[in-house]
Amino acid sequence: MKLNDIRDNQGARKSRVRVGRGIGSGLGKTAGRGQKGQKSREGVSIKGFEGGQMPLHMRLPKRGFNNIFAKDYAEVNLGQIQALVDAGTLATDGTIDHAALKAAGVARGGKDGVRLLGKGAITAAVRFRVAGASASAKAAVEAAGGAVEVIEVVPAAEKAAAKKNSVRDAKKAARA
Repeated sequence: MKLNDIRDNQGARKSRVRVGRGIGSGLGKTAGRGQKGQKSREGVSIKGFEGGQMPLHMRLPKRGFNNIFAKDYAEVNLGQIQALVDAGTLATDGTIDHAALKAAGVARGGKDGVRLLGKGAITAAVRFRVAGASASAKAAVEAAGGAVEVIEVVPAAEKAAAKKNSVRDAKKAARA
């Protein structure tokens, strides 16, 4: 075998079909959509349409509740933090906050901050600065000689609304 003999397998690289490019292509004029009607037009969204009958997704009963004002916390257990301290990934000399936990890889997500939970044991005397902590987590940290400072966190939705309002106010001031 030589380098100049190497090729892709037959059919491995297939170019996309370009429709509506003339009669000779085989997919010209109507571009394979048939003639007339809603489905032949662009921008049609009739998924779930059942010819005027009440669609299935509307016939089925709805369950539950989705709170749009719920805060999104990254939940971190004390056992995870102790494992990181033992491994040397997390420094105990300063205050541990959302940024430190995110850098260590335990606080995933959490637009509104970190919430400490009491699962697992902690032996290191650590200071925390978090958005929330359960009563058992607070008691365990204080028993180990640490401290928990709960900060007031502005929810992400409120931040976005404030930013939008400040931009609007700036535009008004510029016009005046």
